[in-house]
Amino acid sequence: MPKNKSHSGMKKRVRVTGSGKLRRERAGRRHLLEKKSSRVTRRLEGTTEVADRDVPRVNRLLGR
Repeated sequence: MPKNKSHSGMKKRVRVTGSGKLRRERAGRRHLLEKKSSRVTRRLEGTTEVADRDVPRVNRLLGR
């Protein structure tokens, strides 16, 4: 059987921490920033954990 390939798009969006948790960037920080308030753009900074409900699906797409 050939090896399974991990999903290219998911590879670019999610990274795995040393303990195996999944981290992602928050949505909504790419464009149309002029009309978003500074409070909103600051809230969208940094990374957050992938939601518990999505972890199995993301792991499957990453080939884990």
